[in-house]
Amino acid sequence: MRFLRTSAVTNPFRKTTQALAPASHTPVPGVYNVYPGYPIGRGEIAVGFEPLARRLVDHEQIVIDGMGGVLWDDFRERLEPALSSCGVKFEWLDVRQALKASPELNRLLERCLGGEDPLFGTRNRCSLRDFFVAEKLQWLESRLISGRRVILYGTGAGLALLPNSEKAPLVVYLDVPKNEIQFRARAGTVCNLGAGQPEEPKRMYKRFYFADWPALRAHAAELLPRLDLVVDTQRPDEPAFMSGLAMRNGLASMGHTWCRARPWFEPGPWGGQWMKQRFPGLDAEAPNLAWSFELISPENGLAFESDGRLLEVSFDFLMAQESLSVLGDFAGRFGLEFPIRFDYLDTFSGGNLSVQCHPRPEYAWRNFGERLTQDETYYVIDCTPDARVYLGFQQGVEPAVLEVALKSSFREAKPLAVETFIQTHPSRRHGLYLVPNGTIHCSGANNLVLEISATPYIFTFKMYDWLRMDLDGRPRPLNIERAMENLDFDRQGKQVGRELIALPRVIAHGSEWQWLHLPTHAEHFYDVHRFDFSGQIEAQTYGSPHVLNVVEGGPVILETAGAVPQQFAFAETFIVPAATGSYRLRSAAGHPAKVVKAFLKPEAKGIPAYLE
Repeated sequence: MRFLRTSAVTNPFRKTTQALAPASHTPVPGVYNVYPGYPIGRGEIAVGFEPLARRLVDHEQIVIDGMGGVLWDDFRERLEPALSSCGVKFEWLDVRQALKASPELNRLLERCLGGEDPLFGTRNRCSLRDFFVAEKLQWLESRLISGRRVILYGTGAGLALLPNSEKAPLVVYLDVPKNEIQFRARAGTVCNLGAGQPEEPKRMYKRFYFADWPALRAHAAELLPRLDLVVDTQRPDEPAFMSGLAMRNGLASMGHTWCRARPWFEPGPWGGQWMKQRFPGLDAEAPNLAWSFELISPENGLAFESDGRLLEVSFDFLMAQESLSVLGDFAGRFGLEFPIRFDYLDTFSGGNLSVQCHPRPEYAWRNFGERLTQDETYYVIDCTPDARVYLGFQQGVEPAVLEVALKSSFREAKPLAVETFIQTHPSRRHGLYLVPNGTIHCSGANNLVLEISATPYIFTFKMYDWLRMDLDGRPRPLNIERAMENLDFDRQGKQVGRELIALPRVIAHGSEWQWLHLPTHAEHFYDVHRFDFSGQIEAQTYGSPHVLNVVEGGPVILETAGAVPQQFAFAETFIVPAATGSYRLRSAAGHPAKVVKAFLKPEAKGIPAYLE
C-alpha cells in the first residue's frame, strides 16, 4: 500500500493502529474472521484502475458520485491516465465548484452543530441539495448533456442527473467505510463537505455524524436504483468495483438469508488485551483495544465476496433497499434504521469505563433529533474472578449530594469515592446486566462485555472518569449537567438486584439443546434469548430480525433457505433478517455451544408517544 502521491513520505492518508482491509482475503475456518464477506458467486468483483477504466471507456457521459471522505483528487489522478491509456480523454467537471461557500454552509448547519458543545449536536434535516447552489448545479447539468465526453465527479455529483434525459449517463458511486473516514480525518487528508480545510478530528466527527452523514445517507439511497457501478475506495491505489445490479442482487439475498457486518476496532484509555490475544489479524503494536464495533449500523460496512476478492459498502445500502425484509413487522416503527447494536467492551488488563448514563428517550429526541436512545445490556462473555460491574445507586443516594461530589471531583481533580454512591456486582460469565436509559453504570476492569443495545452509541453522559486523560493526552470531556437531567434515582438499593440483573429461565429443551430467556427491562424494546446446544436447534424469526453471537464454543453452522450453510466462529456476530423465517443452528463439531439472540419485542411495533 503506498501513500498519497502528493505526500508519500510525511503524510500517510490515514492515522490508526488498525490495518487497512485487504482486497482479497481467505478466512481460516473456525477462527474469528476480521474481514467477513457475503458470497455472491464468481466473476462479480474486479480490482484496479486499468480494469475500471476499461469499464468506462465506452460511455461518453459519466457521473461519479460518492461518500464524503473519498480522496477525490487522488482518485482522478489515478483514473485519468488509465483512461488515456485506453485511448480516450474526458472533460472533468468537479461538482465542488457548485457547493455553497463555507460561511453560508456554516450558517445553514449552525442549528445542528450544537455550538461549542464538543460532542453533541442535533440530527440534520437538510437534504444534500441544500449544500449546493442551484444555478451552479444547473450549469453542470447543461455541460453533462452537451454531447461531449464528460466526467462529472465529486460528492453530490448525482444531483445533476436529469431524471428524463434521452441518454442517461453511466452512474458510478465511490464508497468508503465510515471508520476509514475517521482515520483519514485524524490524518488531515479529508474534511467535512464544503469545508475549506480539515479541523480538529473530534470536531470534524461531530459534523460528520450530525450534519454530513444524514444528508449523504438519504442521497445514496435515492441513487441506489440508478447505480451502474459501485467502487470501494478504502484502498486508494487498489479500488474494488462491481456492477450496481450485482450489488442490488447481493443486498436482496442478504435481506432474506443472513449478513455479518465488517467489524472494526479502536483503542481507548481503559482498553484491554483480550481481543488482541484472541482475534488474529489485529495490530499487535496497538497499546490496547477498547472496542470492537461488531454491529453499529450507522458506521459499519458489509462486504461482498467473489473469487476471494472483497468489496465493502455501507450498511445503509442494505437498509435503503431491504428494510422491509430485514425489519419485517417492525419496519413501520424503525424505517431505515437498524435498531439493535452489538459491540465489545474489552477491559482485560485495562481499567474501569467512565461512570456514565444515557439519555431518556424524550430527551434524546428533543435535544439530538434521535428517535432512539441508548438502552443497553451487558452480556459478560469472559471475566476474571475479581471483576465487577458498577450498576445502580446505593440506597439513599440524593441527587444534590451526588452532583456536588461530581463537580468537586472535576474542579479539584480529586478522586471520587465511587462506591459510596454506586453499587458493584460480581461479574458472572454469561450473566446479563440491564442498563435502561437513565441508569448509572460502567463495566469494571477485567471484563469482556458484549454490549447489546439500541443503536445510538455516542450519547454517553460521562460523570466521572477516574481522573484519566484520553489517548491524545487531553482530559476526557464530562457531561455532569446532562447526566443529572437524565439519571433515574429510583434505581437504588435492593431494587437494583431485582430489576437490573436478568434471571435466566428455560423456555424449552430437548436431549441436546435448551432455549433460555434472559429477560430485559420493561424499557428495553428488544429482548434476549440464548440457545445452548451440542447438536442442532430450530428457530423462527416471527417477524423480527435476530442478531446473534456465538458466546461460547463453536463454530456453529447457520442453515437458511436459499443460501449455502454458513459457519460462524466463537465471538462472531451475525444477523438473520425477519424475512428469513425459519433457520437452523447446529454445532460444527458436535461440541457444546452457546449463541445469544437479541430480537424486537412485539410491543415495539408501535410509535412512541414522544414521536407522534
